[in-house]
Amino acid sequence: MSDLEIRNLHVQINGKEILKGFTLDLPKGEVHAIMGPNGTGKSTLAYTLMGHPSYEVTEGEVIFKGQNILDLEPDERSRSGIFLAFQYPVAIPGVTVANFLRTAVNARRKAENPDDKGISIPEFRRMLKDKMSMLKMDPAFAGRYLNDGFSGGEKKRAEILQMAVLKPEIAILDETDSGLDIDALRIVSEGVNTLRGPELGVLVITHYQRILNYIRPDVVHVMMDGRIVESGDADLAQHLEEHGYDWVREKLENGTVS
Repeated sequence: MSDLEIRNLHVQINGKEILKGFTLDLPKGEVHAIMGPNGTGKSTLAYTLMGHPSYEVTEGEVIFKGQNILDLEPDERSRSGIFLAFQYPVAIPGVTVANFLRTAVNARRKAENPDDKGISIPEFRRMLKDKMSMLKMDPAFAGRYLNDGFSGGEKKRAEILQMAVLKPEIAILDETDSGLDIDALRIVSEGVNTLRGPELGVLVITHYQRILNYIRPDVVHVMMDGRIVESGDADLAQHLEEHGYDWVREKLENGTVS
C-alpha cells in the first residue's frame, strides 16, 4: 500500500476551485515529480497537504499511515512524518538555524513522548554536525539567523538541512529550484539525493525539467486544470522540456489523456 494516497481531492480558495479531483499515490522509497504550467494548482496541492488554513477542501481524502490527515492540524501532520520545503522560506531574525532545529526536534520528541526531556545540547550538536557534513555545509551556517540575509541558494539549503534533521517519511519540495543558479541547484539536488532511500518518499513540484537532471524521478506527472492528466517515466520531463505543454492541452481537449 502506498504511504501517501491522495484521492479525488477538490480544493478551493476564496470560493474558486483550484484542485479538481486530484489523485496520486506516493510510496516511500520513490521520487515523483509534478510538472505543469503556472496556475494549474501545484503549490495549492503542497499547501493543502500541509494544512494551510486558506485552502478549503470540499471533497476527497489524503491518507497517510492509514489515517486521513485532512483531519489533522499542520503541526500534527509534520509530527506524523510529512515535510514541506517552501518555495519562499520565511526569515526569522534573532533565531539561529541551530536553535530553530533543536526546538523542532524537541517538539517532535515531546509529541511522541510527553515525558521526553528533549535532546541534550551535546547530542544535538553531534547530530547537527553529522548532517551538515553529509550535506557538505559549513558548520558556521548553524550560527546564522534562519534565512535572514540568506541568498536564494542558502535558503533552499537550509530547507534541505531541516529535512535531514527531522527525517520525514514524505517530503514535498515546492519549486525548490525557483530562483537558484546552476551551482546552487546542483548543491541542493545533491543534498536531496543524499537523503534518498527506502524510508523516504519525495514529491518534487517544479515548472522546469532542469532540477530533474539532478534529482532523477521514478515517475513524472503532468498537472493541468487542477488534476493529473499524464504520467510517465523520467523521459516525460525531457519531452516536456522540448515540446512544451501544448500537446498535453490538445489531448485534454480531445479527451484522450492517460
